[in-house]
Amino acid sequence: METHKIVVRFLNGRVTKGHTTNFSPTAPHFVLTPVDTHPSPRPELVELNMLKAVFFVRDFAGNRAYHDKKDFVSGQPYKGHKVQVEFADGEVMMGYTPNYDCSLLGFFIFPADPDSNALRVFVVNSSVKSVRLL
Repeated sequence: METHKIVVRFLNGRVTKGHTTNFSPTAPHFVLTPVDTHPSPRPELVELNMLKAVFFVRDFAGNRAYHDKKDFVSGQPYKGHKVQVEFADGEVMMGYTPNYDCSLLGFFIFPADPDSNALRVFVVNSSVKSVRLL
């Protein structure tokens, strides 16, 4: 089973970093094993309807000084539709989505910036203000 590094952003502003092996875009929940708890991490069940998004990341540290570019890079290998996602909290994300459907729990977006720490993001539809196909 493949382990994914993720950063989970809850609707209430809480952020948790950890690992998951059972995330599914069609399941209402998944198990997250946090990395920043002591003495030992205890897995927790995370309900998708409590989330803004799930960020599948390169590393947990990231770079707070780096801001993702909002422009699309020509020749980027991703396929799908170019989109601009505006979250209910005002955050805007640009990227590519292979399958946006507002009737589902959410959808994946691949950041427009190839240097982003996020490899892909699962956006929870209930946290979105608008999605604009570009």
